[in-house]
Amino acid sequence: MPSSTISLPTDARQSNKLFYIDNIKILLTILVILHHTVIAYGAAGGWYYTQKTSLTGALVPMTMFVSINQSFFMGFFFLLAAYFSGPSYDRKGAGQFIADRLLRLGIPLLFYSFVLSPLFSYLVYYFAKGHHITLLEYLTGYDSWIDPGVMWFVAALLVFTFLYVAVRSLFTFTFRKPLPAPEADTILLFAVAIGVLSFFTRIIFPVGWVLKPLGFQLGHFPQYIALFIVGLLAFRNKWFEQLSDRTGKQLTLSAWLCLLCLPLFFLIRVKLNMPIAWYSGGFHWQSLMYAVWEQWIGLSILTALLVRGKRSWNISSGLLRKLSRSAFAVYIIHPLAIISLSLAVRNLPIDPAFKFLLIAPLAVLGSFLLGSLIVLVPIVRRIV
Repeated sequence: MPSSTISLPTDARQSNKLFYIDNIKILLTILVILHHTVIAYGAAGGWYYTQKTSLTGALVPMTMFVSINQSFFMGFFFLLAAYFSGPSYDRKGAGQFIADRLLRLGIPLLFYSFVLSPLFSYLVYYFAKGHHITLLEYLTGYDSWIDPGVMWFVAALLVFTFLYVAVRSLFTFTFRKPLPAPEADTILLFAVAIGVLSFFTRIIFPVGWVLKPLGFQLGHFPQYIALFIVGLLAFRNKWFEQLSDRTGKQLTLSAWLCLLCLPLFFLIRVKLNMPIAWYSGGFHWQSLMYAVWEQWIGLSILTALLVRGKRSWNISSGLLRKLSRSAFAVYIIHPLAIISLSLAVRNLPIDPAFKFLLIAPLAVLGSFLLGSLIVLVPIVRRIV
């Protein structure tokens, strides 16, 4: 997700025509903002400040959005991050590569954990809970100093990066000939395999279980690890360039068919009167079905977006370059936009679902505005 992690130098970007990757990065960043805004107003999940709607007509599409989003968007970030890790390591060597990652990922992670996260919690404590004390007074009793929040992704990426460097340092990998890009059937078989592995993982670590203080939801990590490895292979074998329109069309159809199957999960729950937690983990056939569905639709959407992006979104403009350049800063600061806007309208006498409709576009606009301003600061620009 960080710009330093999934970007190439300008000359390399121009020659390889990877503008569509930057544009996909913008799209994924918008989805992150909307994902957390939806959670704030209705969908299941934790957030700094929530006002959950009870309207079924709103909860159903909110739940569907979060479920579909979760199936691919963070895994996509890991895929893209890995895709550019290989060439960066090749150019810089192990030492400089690690130093660069510690600078560009480690500093934002520490700043968010020790500065921004306590500040966000204080805003909720002061305005929503009505405890009118100073920030300093609040911090004297603050007991969650290691709280990466949304930056769990960066913490995980650092872990993956260190493991990658260790493997590269210990082993030499050579390909006698490039591996062909996977076609639709191979991608879907891979999705089923990740789904089965996710099912077994969630027997112990169900969705929602968090490894503290890092914030890792280990139930999703089989996909993240698998797609990070795929990203490394994709660069070495030029898979992005080889993905065919036929594969993209097949997996677009696959994604739509999976989407049509989504109401089946609501029907099964009602007919069997089962706890919804059975979809999240445990030794239940419902958990296996959901895990496989999640990976099937997730990898279908991810691949379809790559093919569509390569064909239709491989363009650039001044605005798109600015949006892409600020994407990592937007990722870091977007909770401030969501929290501030949510607190500002907390007392409006309307259902939270309607507050979401009001807040969502403002949160996207405000986050990118803040991110664009932040990267104008020279010292910040060097890091993010």
